[in-house]
Amino acid sequence: AYMCFQWFLYGHVDHPVVITEPPCNPLHCRQMMSELLFECYGVPRVAYGVDSLFSFYHNNVSDGAGLSSTGLVVSSGYHCSHVLPVINGRLDVLNCKRVNLGGGQAASYLQRLLQLKYPANQTAITLSRMEQLLHQHSYVALDYQHELEKWRSPNFYETEVHRVQLPFSGRAAGVCVSVEEKNERKTQQLRRLQEINSRRREEKLQEDQKRLETLLSVQELLEDGSLELFHRSLVELNMDSAEELQSYIHKLSMSVEQHRLMKAETAEVEQPAEDGSEMVPDLNQDNDEPGKTTSAIQPLFNKAEYHQLFVGTERLRVPEILFQPSLIGEEQMGLMETMQFVLEQYPPEQQEALVKNVFLTGGNLQYPGLKERVQRDLLAIRPFQSHFKVSVARRPALDTWFGACEWALTNPAEAQGWISRHDYEENGGEYLREHCASNIFIPMKLNKPSSATKQTLMGKCLTDTSLPDTTSNDKDNDISLV
Repeated sequence: AYMCFQWFLYGHVDHPVVITEPPCNPLHCRQMMSELLFECYGVPRVAYGVDSLFSFYHNNVSDGAGLSSTGLVVSSGYHCSHVLPVINGRLDVLNCKRVNLGGGQAASYLQRLLQLKYPANQTAITLSRMEQLLHQHSYVALDYQHELEKWRSPNFYETEVHRVQLPFSGRAAGVCVSVEEKNERKTQQLRRLQEINSRRREEKLQEDQKRLETLLSVQELLEDGSLELFHRSLVELNMDSAEELQSYIHKLSMSVEQHRLMKAETAEVEQPAEDGSEMVPDLNQDNDEPGKTTSAIQPLFNKAEYHQLFVGTERLRVPEILFQPSLIGEEQMGLMETMQFVLEQYPPEQQEALVKNVFLTGGNLQYPGLKERVQRDLLAIRPFQSHFKVSVARRPALDTWFGACEWALTNPAEAQGWISRHDYEENGGEYLREHCASNIFIPMKLNKPSSATKQTLMGKCLTDTSLPDTTSNDKDNDISLV
């Protein structure tokens, strides 16, 4: 909505758009995206590509391997992981495989483990905090079972465990305060109450004095003989007679005098209470020692050490779900089993070419020790004395962007891969121009019926729509007429 608003308000610049899509993206999804880009935003041209293939393209071009290289791309994102075979620079879509495991499942698994381990801190163990902890403290074990055996040793545990401090408030509710703090609070409260009462009395005294002065001025009118003004003033004051006026003057005089006496007494009482020693009576003197004893006996349970997470075996258990999805109850193959299944679909010569360029990319493959684990497991599944090479993207989480940027800069508007508005209007929204980092475009075709099928259908239609036989007997004709 913001982009549309900016486009209508300030105009737009005809910049092309490079957008990523998952492997084997359905045609309907690409059609909806192309319709949005061309019809709503008015882009001049667009190119679609697979994120992990952009990363593969960027690293191969930087290393001088060329665009027609062969390799096995292993990527893992937030929701899922992919094993993508690339043959001579093009994606082999028939043998692509997906594993429904990613960084989101890993962070959720770590959250459940720590919430079960520290039930008192469940609210502080948030998913965003677990994602940060996962990237900063986790690692992939070379031998998972052997590494777990190491954690049985107390010395190894104390050395390798990571302590994570959770945010907390230093003062907990219900903690007993000292006697001095209680006295200080009482003194402050008493001073505030005295100030409020004094201010109220002062306001009341001023109102009564003004009222009394007004009534005395009306009484002077009676003494001066101004009867007309006197009666008019009584009506304004809502009074009926001079006796009522005199009674009200007497009451106000007594009230003003009482307020003055109370003000004088309050000043005498507040004078020695400036330091607060006299206003805190002997009630605290008897309870002074018991209060100190209670504060000394009651321990403080809200310490920083009670809000710490000890991340031990969770550091290697969580990344292990990439290789053993059964740890979280997923009934599917891990990454290495999927790689083995994909390799078995090719002849030995192509297998050798694929394993010589195993490329790891994606934000969920940044764990320390991952490359060594893949090399060890790949050595176990490959034949004896076979050669392979495993490489990791220089920036696994960002090389997709750098690859797409590099591809867009090196391919002008006339190059293969860009979809123009003319292509969109001519071939439809699902149309795709292929390039080195794109999916394979497989148009949706409807099978046309053959000539024999057409003749059969025409004969059936003529048979169904033919007129009734007029050579039937009269009885049948009579029944049909009725």
